[in-house]
Amino acid sequence: MFGGTFDPVHNAHLRVALDVVEQGELARLHLIPCRIPPHRGDPSVTASERLAMLDLAARGEPRFVVDDRELQRAGPSYTVDTLASLHEEFPDAHLVLLLGTDSFVTLPQWDRWQQLGERAHIVVMARPDSPLDAPEPLRDWLQGRQVETWSALRDHPAGCVLFQEVTPLAVSATDLRERLAAGRSGRYLLPDAVWEYIRDKGLYGAGGSAG
Repeated sequence: MFGGTFDPVHNAHLRVALDVVEQGELARLHLIPCRIPPHRGDPSVTASERLAMLDLAARGEPRFVVDDRELQRAGPSYTVDTLASLHEEFPDAHLVLLLGTDSFVTLPQWDRWQQLGERAHIVVMARPDSPLDAPEPLRDWLQGRQVETWSALRDHPAGCVLFQEVTPLAVSATDLRERLAAGRSGRYLLPDAVWEYIRDKGLYGAGGSAG
């Protein structure tokens, strides 16, 4: 699973997700937009709009599955609960949680974070130019869990951590929202269908005349 607010989904989200799918030879990757993010403010647009953009972005890649289970669940979106739900639905699957480096280093702040390894492996999408600055509780937890290859990860049902290098694309949702609010174009930073949707709906302050 690859979760997030996707506010909005952009090309960097999709490229790093595809990197992991290809490197891990994954049959499917669930893209799961969260309902209420526990560690940041409310998303800028509605849940249905974020889901619609994600649906548009994932078209054409059959291994991407847009999954709205967190949007259907009341309250904050805790990853440990989502993994439990996926485990119930796919009891024989080895689950893999994808995290960016910036999210991984904040794990000790997550709800029941130490239980994540009981439900899934963690693959950290690491950029070559992004050093890991993990807090001490996370460094301690990581001891004995890190593996170097996908084959080693598959030797265990859950609990391993693999650092996977991904394509470095300097695109962020925060920068995109600021760009659009300032009347600048999001073209080539977003999938074309997502950019057209944002323009048509006037989301994030984008006007219909922007290029």
